[in-house]
Amino acid sequence: MITVTRLNGKPFSLNAIYIETIESFPDTTITLTNGKKHVVREPHGQVTADIESFYARISLLGKVKVEEEYDGE
Repeated sequence: MITVTRLNGKPFSLNAIYIETIESFPDTTITLTNGKKHVVREPHGQVTADIESFYARISLLGKVKVEEEYDGE
């Protein structure tokens, strides 16, 4: 799950696995696989970084990269 903030200031969590697209119109709009859209305060880059961090935490992405960083490579 990632935590993002609605335009009205209320935070909520999304399951990042269901995110299909992230767009900036200029507000960041997240579209889920079911077609539902959420407009959030966070910039596109921050949402993308949060998703990558979530994937690494659940071992879907980045486990090898994290291990390489500890080895000093």
